[in-house]
Formats: sequence, C-alpha cells, structure tokens
Amino acid sequence: MRGVMLVGGFGTRLRPLTITTPKPMLPIVNIPLLELELLHLKQYGVDEVILSSGYLPDVFDEYFGDGSRLGMKLIHVTEDEPLGTCGAVKNVERFLGDDTVIVCNGDILTDLDIAALFSYHMEKKATVTITLTPVEDPTAYGLVPLHPDGRIKEFLEKPSWDQVVTNLINAGTYVIDPKVFQQVPPNQNYSFERELFPSLLEQGVPMYGFPSDCYWLDLGTPAKYLKAHHDIMERKIKIPLKGKEIFEMVFAGDDVVIDETARINPPCALGDRVRIGPRASVGSLCCLGDDVVVEAGASIEGSVILDGANIGEDCVIEGSIVGKNTKLGKRVHVAEASVLGDNIVAEEDNEFRHGVRIWPSTRIEAGKIRFYRTD
Repeated sequence: MRGVMLVGGFGTRLRPLTITTPKPMLPIVNIPLLELELLHLKQYGVDEVILSSGYLPDVFDEYFGDGSRLGMKLIHVTEDEPLGTCGAVKNVERFLGDDTVIVCNGDILTDLDIAALFSYHMEKKATVTITLTPVEDPTAYGLVPLHPDGRIKEFLEKPSWDQVVTNLINAGTYVIDPKVFQQVPPNQNYSFERELFPSLLEQGVPMYGFPSDCYWLDLGTPAKYLKAHHDIMERKIKIPLKGKEIFEMVFAGDDVVIDETARINPPCALGDRVRIGPRASVGSLCCLGDDVVVEAGASIEGSVILDGANIGEDCVIEGSIVGKNTKLGKRVHVAEASVLGDNIVAEEDNEFRHGVRIWPSTRIEAGKIRFYRTD
C-alpha cells in the first residue's frame, strides 16, 4: 500500500526551532515526528511512502535514506518551488500507480485507525475520503459539514461563528483514487482544501468525510509542541518512550548519570548520556534529549530540552523549549513558553519570559535580558 507524506512546509510558526530543522524532523519524546508518523502508517500495512519535501530536504534523506532501517521503502522527491498541498502530490504522481493512496500532512500527531478509514472508503465506494476531527474553536480551521450518509455537503474555510454548522474540521489525512490528479495542473501551486476538493464536489464526485475521535494534534506552534510531549507522557496517546523505565514512568536511555542528590519526578523521558548534577531537579512532563547536561541546583519543569544542551547551575526552566547545543550560564531563567533556538550561548543571570523567542547562534552577555513587573 502506498502513501504520500507532505513534508515541504517552512514551519514558520515554530521558529526559531525550524530555522535549522524542518518541522516534521523535530523530535517528539526524542524521536523525529516524521518517524512516528511513518511507523504509524507501517503498522497498517502502508510500507511504501513518497516524501514530498521542499525545505531543508537533505535532512530527510540523511536521516531516513531509502527507509530500509524502518522496514519500508521511501522515495524522496524535492519541489523546486512550493507547490501547495495538492500540487506537491501532483509532482509525485508518477510514483503513485493506479491503486488507492493515503495522503498525510507531515506535522500531525495522531493515532488514527487507518484500517477503519480504508474500510469506510471502500464501503462508501468513495473517490476521496477526508478524515475529520472535532475541535472546540472551529473558526480557526476549515469546516466540513456532512450529509446524514457521510457524504460531504460543502467546505467552509475559517468561518465566522454565525457560519458554524459543525465542529468537524479537515484533519489532514486523505484516501484518494489517484485518477483525480489527472485534472490537477502540473508545476503549479495548487491546494486540496481551496481548489481540488471544492472542484470535485461541484462535479458530483463521491466524496465522504470520516469523523474520528482519535487523538489529533497539529504541531504548528511551540505551545502545541510542548502539549504533544505532555500528552504522550500522560498517556493521552500511546507512543512508546525510548530507553528503560528506571523508576515508574521515568524512562532513560543508555549511559545516563543521575547524582544521588538529584530529584526526578515522573513522568519524564531522558535521552542517552544525560547528566544530572547534584541537587538538580527534573520535574514531571519533562523531556531531555541526548547528551543534555543539567548542572548542580538547576530545576526543569514541564519543558523540552533538545540534544546537547547544557543547563547551567541554579537555572530554572519552566514550560519552555531549549534548542540543540544551547548553553545556559548560571541562574538563567526560561519560563512561560519561551523558545531558545539551537547553538545559543546565554551567560549568567539572563531571564526569558512571555513566550520570547531567541534565534539560533545568538550570544547573550550576562544579565542583558530581564523582565520587570509594571503593575
């Protein structure tokens, strides 16, 4: 069974993390999101996947190669320029064959039952089946109202509240008869949501919605990136955690060293070769990547620390993200969903709050950034 994974986006809302790493390659509990997605597809028999990339394409090729490490066949195709969600699939049409294919967005964490999706598609004799998920605020998405038999009634793109007739939105996974791509213009920026799907609906092509209450999260922002980690560790979605369970719901990789005076609170995940110093505290819902060092007296709570970062003595990290190989001096405070990019050096006594974002390879002298109360 073949699939197409759309991994060409720039990940703008996740900057600065995505300046150096494409969004689908950002680690989720120390495993690239795309790897989790591919293994999810493989679980349901999708063993050949075309990766349609555009931004930092070499990262995908270098990590996955031909897919044999995962027991899959991966075909890498790079867009010369952005082609949109549907144009990207048109660009790989030569690899699709004649059988039904599944198309997935590369920035979605989900446990969708793909077998049930395919069964529904076949039962309805659909040409296109779109997965749908309920959301609390439908105005931020494209709504897909259905007829009683599941056939799609219309598409409402980011409606106002007085237009809301359903809370079901397009969840970004499609089962499609590849013949429909014959009517997509080649080498053009072309959208599923705004162009192909409305056109097919107008033509009377059988299109159905597949509502699902599965776990679904669009990893578009730092807050959602953190939420994905928290949800996994709280077992809202069952993703295996790497390493051994050294305490209840504390998973650690190889060669981890934890000082006997340090405190580790579950649930949390520690990568390979993590070092946690005297009196340091790693609180619940934390994920530390490979080669992370937490110096004496530092405290981390509800945060993600990426590979190779060094958290200095008496630092406090709360509900935030620290990028790869970033080094924090003594008493640095990072809080309130702030994001530090890769390879930053922040010397002692700096403070990052209110969702501040620091670009990669920035050097910040001691005490240069502070936040003061104004009330």
